[in-house]
Amino acid sequence: MKKTKILLIGAGGQLGAELTQGLWKIYGQENVIASDIKDAQGVLKEGPYEKFDVMQREKLFELLKKKEITQVYHLAALLSATGEKDPRWAWKLNMESLLFVLEAAQELKLHKVYWPSSIAAFGPTTPKQDTPQETIMDPSTVYGITKLAGELWCEYYFRRYGVDVRSLRYPGLIGWKTPPGGGTTDYAVDIYFKALKDKQYDCFLSADTYLPMMYMDDAVKATIDLMESPAEKVKVRTSYNIGSMSFCPAQIAATIKKHIPDFSITYHPDFRQAIADSWPKSIDDSAARKDWGWQHQFGLEEMTSDILKNLKKVIN
Repeated sequence: MKKTKILLIGAGGQLGAELTQGLWKIYGQENVIASDIKDAQGVLKEGPYEKFDVMQREKLFELLKKKEITQVYHLAALLSATGEKDPRWAWKLNMESLLFVLEAAQELKLHKVYWPSSIAAFGPTTPKQDTPQETIMDPSTVYGITKLAGELWCEYYFRRYGVDVRSLRYPGLIGWKTPPGGGTTDYAVDIYFKALKDKQYDCFLSADTYLPMMYMDDAVKATIDLMESPAEKVKVRTSYNIGSMSFCPAQIAATIKKHIPDFSITYHPDFRQAIADSWPKSIDDSAARKDWGWQHQFGLEEMTSDILKNLKKVIN
């Protein structure tokens, strides 16, 4: 069997850098190639890196063959709030890049492909509490539309061509190593930076807007756990619900105040409020827990302590 060689596309994003590091620990730096449309930043400078545009199909195929890639993690996408500013480009980038990767997986017989979906694939008439694995999906953003369509393309390539493509529907992802990247849930990243720097945060969602969230450590763990699972345990070939906690801005502010007593928060909801209101408030991820043993490690209190401890070391 060919040695595992991984290409991670979109490694410069919020999840990409941390997932790259997680894969380094398993496969070694020399076997994990990070890539993005921009130059390597931060930790990505430490390992193999390719600057390229995934929308250039021929270059993608050339890179996969040249580096003898066996697995692709395809993370490149325009996120929810950013995508609403240019819907046609969001559709083109998110959809065409996925299809290029799926076509490459089929033609070059890649062993595995990972592609992330999102709670944005749900919509206004989706059950809000404990959103089921299989339910009504009527996304209200172009980002969500691309995620729903992408899930179906992934399942199609698995059923028709046998491509071992796997996916998770991420909730809002919260980390401290990279700045927020234009998502509706990114307030829960930015709030920690502002709490330490300014002792104040102006939130673009209302105080009681509950959304499913996940600490980046758990997101990396879930992704690798899924990809390392035997194929026969991966029963869902659209995308798995995945969850760990659910909270509102007022709750995250309250946990921060336990560490920074003079922290304050104000609320001025903008266009992202309507996006958040269309999404679930909590997620039923029992299928992932049953099929391949998913277990989260961080709740809100543990996450806040860990983020503030680490951010204090890097923020002057």
